[in-house]
Amino acid sequence: MYSGKLKEEILDKLFEAILVLKDIDECYQFFEDLCTVAELKSLAQRLEVAKMLVENRTYGEITQYTGASTATISRVKRALNYGADGYKLVLERLGEDFS
Repeated sequence: MYSGKLKEEILDKLFEAILVLKDIDECYQFFEDLCTVAELKSLAQRLEVAKMLVENRTYGEITQYTGASTATISRVKRALNYGADGYKLVLERLGEDFS
């Protein structure tokens, strides 16, 4: 069970709302109302950066493919190495290799 620094009731409610969504179309509906287009694209970009880092891609390749800054890539890399393992959990469930 997660007990990290973000844990609070208001976030629990947000995550519960996300968990009741049934498919990608429902996710689009909810997240379009919840976030700006830029916020959603930023979140998607970070997930793609994490995937590419796991694939041992270079910063140059990642920047070229995703448009992410080196600061964003470094932040994602730090989360992969020292974070709560959220990226790893999701990427493993999506079938990414972590060897």
